[in-house]
Amino acid sequence: MTAKFVRESISDYAELALPNDANALGNLLGGKIMHLVDLAGAIAAMRHSGEVVVTATIDQMQFIHPVKIGQLVRLRASVNRVFKTSMEVGVKVWMEDLLTGREQHVSSAFLTFVAIDTKGNRIEIRPVVPETPDERRRYEEAGTRREYRLARRAAKSPAI
Repeated sequence: MTAKFVRESISDYAELALPNDANALGNLLGGKIMHLVDLAGAIAAMRHSGEVVVTATIDQMQFIHPVKIGQLVRLRASVNRVFKTSMEVGVKVWMEDLLTGREQHVSSAFLTFVAIDTKGNRIEIRPVVPETPDERRRYEEAGTRREYRLARRAAKSPAI
């Protein structure tokens, strides 16, 4: 199975914040941002694997700055690491005010996607190759996060 570089599957996604996705204060709903994070992450995961993927986990999200109606929501997603049939994808979200050019970090998240076939069975995913120091750091940190996720899952599983 041929490996792919991180840069080969990066996903950039943008959407204008509109009133139908905002609360009474004119801020984009957190659920809408989460939806966009899932989409951007899935695009990067599918680009990397060349397979259909499903979301297995989304790590904690914090909303650092609101997005107002009329502002642009920009997302960038990339595969951090592959673990046989699953992969961690990092997604960063920014707000861009199109009238002033001002940008602010809104949120970041790590998602785990699993590649599946048409019967819902897991499929092995090609490895990812980090090239830059930042990509190598994210690759290493993804292993630590995976250990934490697996430990939490094991702690919640009933004993057999």
